[in-house]
Amino acid sequence: MTFCQTLINEVNLTAPASKALVFWWLGQHGFALKLGRAVIYIDLFLSEFPGRLVPPLLDPRHVTNADLVLGSHDHADHIDRPAWPLIANASPQSRFVVPRLLLPGLARDLGIADERFVGLDDGKSADLVVGSGEKVRITAIAAAHEFLDRDHETGAHPYLGYIIEANGCTVYHPGDCCVYEGLLTKLKRWRFDAVFLPINGRNAKRLAAGCIGNMTYQEAADLAGALAPRLTVPTHYEMFADNSENPELFVDYMRVKYPHLRTHLCRHGKRVILMRETERSK
Repeated sequence: MTFCQTLINEVNLTAPASKALVFWWLGQHGFALKLGRAVIYIDLFLSEFPGRLVPPLLDPRHVTNADLVLGSHDHADHIDRPAWPLIANASPQSRFVVPRLLLPGLARDLGIADERFVGLDDGKSADLVVGSGEKVRITAIAAAHEFLDRDHETGAHPYLGYIIEANGCTVYHPGDCCVYEGLLTKLKRWRFDAVFLPINGRNAKRLAAGCIGNMTYQEAADLAGALAPRLTVPTHYEMFADNSENPELFVDYMRVKYPHLRTHLCRHGKRVILMRETERSK
């Protein structure tokens, strides 16, 4: 049995208790979440790509269990255009949540039926019932991927983060994002069980080369400090040599500045179980 098949089987067989969250880091900013019976994938990056250091953990042709696939923005490591049609075919029950600005062009380009897409924008929510019968609410929060961009004609945002509520848990995945004025005010409406924060930062050299950035590890730590989630997970490192960060710096900073908050450094493809009162990984 391949690692992909083993991982898919583990996701399928995992049955979180009420108010428990189970997740797997799939590399870069990608995660698989199991909330009750719902299987949710976020920012999957499953295609071969020049310079990637971590090989794809899943073959999209074998992702047969997807209820929801969330893409935060239209970059190859977040909305993997070659992979999504394969996932749509392997998981006919799946729906795809994307920035509203990308529709209907994305559906047309990928050959996935319009009705399988859910388009969101800043502050908008979708209440969904997935094939398993699990109720899931997705709320979009505008992301500043270096800049807080908006479409000139529609005012819609090309970069989003998502708040996921299901099985009595609340999770925040900001997509690629820097901290901007008003972000914390938006997020303070929720009490988060887990947040997945990019730490790869930004600099002039990368921006000049077209690599737009994210919050630094210090900014990510301070956002976690303000939100006080039950668990903070740093992400968006190790995939590309020129767009990474040492996650131990984040952990050290959190330990010194916010010692009352828990962090977890994921390993690729390893299950993490966040219970109501305790967190452990297997």
